[in-house]
Amino acid sequence: MAKEMSSERLDKVVAKARRDSEAREKGYRERALKMYPWICGRCAREFTTANLQELTVHHRDHNHDNNPEDGSNWELLCLYCHDNEHSRLIDSEHGAITSDTKPVATTFNPFADLASMLRQSKPSR
Repeated sequence: MAKEMSSERLDKVVAKARRDSEAREKGYRERALKMYPWICGRCAREFTTANLQELTVHHRDHNHDNNPEDGSNWELLCLYCHDNEHSRLIDSEHGAITSDTKPVATTFNPFADLASMLRQSKPSR
């Protein structure tokens, strides 16, 4: 019985969090669409009411809770440019070097023995 009650409580908390997130998103999206022209900030594709659902609000700092009144953390991007922006972020994080790791230095030097190779290749007279 206790597990059922805690599961039910968890479901309510998750549902409330989703509702709050959707309400927050709807609020900043509406504000951004009023504030900025309906043009993708990357590819300059123009949007109308017919295809406005394809225009997204991108958070420049990737923090969806950072929604200043002046809209300085937002830019309007089409679905494709928005996906590309997030892919670039994921790619950059994948190759990121943290403070506890150091880049691996390569030890191969293709010119290490160049002088002797040049001496050997000189034609004899």
